[in-house]
Amino acid sequence: MYRRYLLVLFLLILQVEPVFSQTDTMDIGDVYQSVFRKNRKADTSAKRMGSLVLLPTIGYTPSTGFEFGIDVSGTRYFGNPENTTLSVFDAYAALSTGGLSIIQLKHNGYTRQNKWNFQGSWDVGKTVMLDHGIGTTGNDPGEFQLNYRFLKLSENVYKELFHNFFIGGGIAINYYSNIDNAMQDTSHPRSFNETYSLENGYSPDSYFANGLLLNIQYNSRDQPYRPYRGIYFDVLLKTNKKWMGSEKSGLQLKTELRKYFSLSTRNPEHVLAYWLWASYLLKGSVPYLELPGTGSDIEQRTGRGYTIGRFKGPSYFYQEAEYRFPLLRNKLLSGVLFLNMESAGDQGNTRLFNYWEPGGGAGLRILFNKHTRSNLCIDYGIGNYGSKGVFVGLNEVF
Repeated sequence: MYRRYLLVLFLLILQVEPVFSQTDTMDIGDVYQSVFRKNRKADTSAKRMGSLVLLPTIGYTPSTGFEFGIDVSGTRYFGNPENTTLSVFDAYAALSTGGLSIIQLKHNGYTRQNKWNFQGSWDVGKTVMLDHGIGTTGNDPGEFQLNYRFLKLSENVYKELFHNFFIGGGIAINYYSNIDNAMQDTSHPRSFNETYSLENGYSPDSYFANGLLLNIQYNSRDQPYRPYRGIYFDVLLKTNKKWMGSEKSGLQLKTELRKYFSLSTRNPEHVLAYWLWASYLLKGSVPYLELPGTGSDIEQRTGRGYTIGRFKGPSYFYQEAEYRFPLLRNKLLSGVLFLNMESAGDQGNTRLFNYWEPGGGAGLRILFNKHTRSNLCIDYGIGNYGSKGVFVGLNEVF
């Protein structure tokens, strides 16, 4: 299962302009302060400007084995927090006993007064995927194990046209190589990747999917890590181009909507959240490992209850609802309940929305930093066909 399952070995929080607010809310920094630095006087300055979290991790997944890594997550306001969105940065590196090795760099930065927004993701490594083919057909078609190397680079630049509304463009370079189709399900003469690739004119062993990006975005969330209210809406048009190295031309429309409702004025942490993520193939084709599906969002967190890539197709639709609520009065611990559904078409008789695959579960949240609302998420999800698992990561799923 290509997803980070993190068991915390130890936690070190390094703070930029550290601040300890005189409120009832308590985070991990306050716990550390009260246990190990009882005599230190708390800083009662205004809102912090940034933070840096270092999280060495160890975990286990069915497809990659035991995984050892380190995650560094940083935040910073590059302007007045009253009119500038918090910028976030993340670096992650890991190795596993099952053959995973990965380095990920991500950033989402806002200049003063949100005039410009820079978003990017750089991933390189090799991994293992449990592959069940394309479409949601109401049954389990069998399983292959795919091993492959990848290089994924994307950079987007947004300009604010008016309050909360941005337009932008960018570039995406995706390369998949050393795709190993040797481990085959005995009920199939070819792997799903090999069958799809040969039918659509791609090499089963390696391919590029490079293209240009055009985005429209509206963002009124009160905070990027753990919003209490607001809307995030993004429309992306991606066109793969042969002159950029792609084997085939293709045009995809991707849409994302996130809506947050705070259910209490006194305790705004009671939140009902909704997430929609969808991708539609408008023209041409895309390589097999570029097909949208479970875990295709930038953080690879759609579809809790299933493995990455469990469901996929030329067109894919996902939606999820989540209820978030505090468990302790000091807000150090919180809980979530979630329910999701996904659908994918194939190149045969199964069309998008013909079949739905549900998932759901519950989770625990541990507050790292009360100023930036960053937290550790531990979820248990279940799905169809006996699928289940623990899903752990930094910050809210959406």
